[in-house]
Amino acid sequence: MQHWLTIAFEKSIRERACKVALIVGTLLGVINHGDALLSGDISLKEWVQIVLTYLVPYGVSTYASVQTIRHHEIGGDRNQN
Repeated sequence: MQHWLTIAFEKSIRERACKVALIVGTLLGVINHGDALLSGDISLKEWVQIVLTYLVPYGVSTYASVQTIRHHEIGGDRNQN
């Protein structure tokens, strides 16, 4: 677990995850809460949902990156051409 977290907090992983979260989170936020954002009538609950909308793609990107690195570390690409 410690090795997984060490990889997850590497600068390149964090930067990539932030970029993905910014793009995907914004897109999903607009899709899911665009009406409330445009009208200015947005509740605290919706703000919390928007923040969580950014955390999900951040987590998915981080997980995928770490798993890919670990896969290559253990020689998982040996059978690839």
